[in-house]
Amino acid sequence: MATTLPRLRTYRVVLEWDDEDPENPGWVVTVPALPGCVTQGNTVPQALERVQEAIAGYLEALAKHGDPIPAPDADGPAVSVVAPA
Repeated sequence: MATTLPRLRTYRVVLEWDDEDPENPGWVVTVPALPGCVTQGNTVPQALERVQEAIAGYLEALAKHGDPIPAPDADGPAVSVVAPA
């Protein structure tokens, strides 16, 4: 039986400071290649850690439903995740 190795995928992310709620400001992170993949964090490192988790979950959901995994698009700030086989 052949083993499929996971593939490392790197996606561009967009970080934007959001201070609309003065009691809860923070960084909002979107992933343009993955519509609806959005998260946030109080600091840039925290936001980037959370977006890695969000991307991994997004890709797992696509794989579970048999949907194609979008091609990596790293041409700016980016994070890498292991995509499901």
